[in-house]
Amino acid sequence: MFVDKAKIFVKGGNGGDGIVSFRRELYVPEGGPAGGDGGKGADIIFRVDEGLRTLMDFRYQKHFKAPRGEKGKPKGMHGAGAENMVVRIPPGTVIIDDDSQEIIADMTRHGQEVVVARGGRGGRGNIRFATPNNPAPYISENGEEGEERWIVLELKVMADVGLVGFPSVGKSTLLSVVSAAKPKIGAYHFTTITPNLGVVDVGDGRSFVMADLPGLIEGAHEGVGLGHEFLRHVERTRVIIHVVDMAGSEGRDPFDDWIKINEELVQYNEKLAERPQIIAANKMDMPDAADQLAFFKEQLEQMDGDKAYEIIPISSLTKQGIQELLYKAADLLDTVQEMPLVEEVKDVEERKVYKFEKKDDDSFTVHFDEGIYVVESPNIEKFIKRTNLNSYDEVMRFARIMRKMGVDAALRKAGAKDGDLVRIGDYGFEFFEGSDYIYE
Repeated sequence: MFVDKAKIFVKGGNGGDGIVSFRRELYVPEGGPAGGDGGKGADIIFRVDEGLRTLMDFRYQKHFKAPRGEKGKPKGMHGAGAENMVVRIPPGTVIIDDDSQEIIADMTRHGQEVVVARGGRGGRGNIRFATPNNPAPYISENGEEGEERWIVLELKVMADVGLVGFPSVGKSTLLSVVSAAKPKIGAYHFTTITPNLGVVDVGDGRSFVMADLPGLIEGAHEGVGLGHEFLRHVERTRVIIHVVDMAGSEGRDPFDDWIKINEELVQYNEKLAERPQIIAANKMDMPDAADQLAFFKEQLEQMDGDKAYEIIPISSLTKQGIQELLYKAADLLDTVQEMPLVEEVKDVEERKVYKFEKKDDDSFTVHFDEGIYVVESPNIEKFIKRTNLNSYDEVMRFARIMRKMGVDAALRKAGAKDGDLVRIGDYGFEFFEGSDYIYE
């Protein structure tokens, strides 16, 4: 089964907790603090593997959680950092943040890597908090939480040549004739519902990858029919072979078909109008096909525009013109070898990929909500998660920092009195004017 879109959840590993420990060695009086730092949590890294062709693996596994770092150790030893989690994806995969719809990366090269969820930093041990005023602190930090997000993976087939056209014009038959691919072929519309790939040997030492893409219908650029499921694959092809049923066996006008398909391509992405295109006039073995081809050429000449199209009459049944078509496609590929892919994302700024990489912001807001004073600040919420609220010393440290930041004064200004409830993130406190918070 070909799967070209998946939505998954990723979470970087939490950092390991720092610990409170003291040196207890013979002949070392007042040894002092010796609690080590926790190790860093694992990152989740997506790596391109050219041996993969679909996103099938993500149909059965949708959650990826990286391991956390090791806790700190006595004698000032740090905990070990967790080994990064590497997830393999096929070339041509676009990674999109589900919340912001920002493109994280466009993965096209074998071995290319991107971090999609970074692990949290390890918490500091009490050896880090020793000061002349407090040489034996009972303070340590919890490890930082790893980044988590929902991401969408979209696979755009990596092919040199793409076959486009209305349903049942003979694209799959053509691919089966020129390559070893065995696509499903049937006498009904939308026999092909997923892209089929085949390697084409031109016969003169050249070869290329050809993709038989699902048939288009009017309104595809708006998602009608297979719509975007088809069109996103066209973006990757460097040469388009537009297959037209020149015999009009479906009762449609060949020239009208050609116009409508090109309109759908351009409305989806204007840059597709610049893509080299060969018109493969198929089914030339059928009656009236020659007359239809002559009329098609007349209509094409009457069109306004400076882009020239080459028409090659073929028949997938009798193999008429097939070799000429392959030579022409290979020649075009030689001329567009270095043409960039449509909308390829070369580099993504770190600030867009890793939201938590932004500079810490000490700003906060205070508002009254259903009997509770709520303090909102991403930085304070992150800080409180790293605080061990079961330790009196750490709660006092947290209270001092809040007072220094001006949170106490802001609460008093908002009307907070002794005993009023204060909520910061998922944590609740009692507020006492001129004193410290008391954790509930």
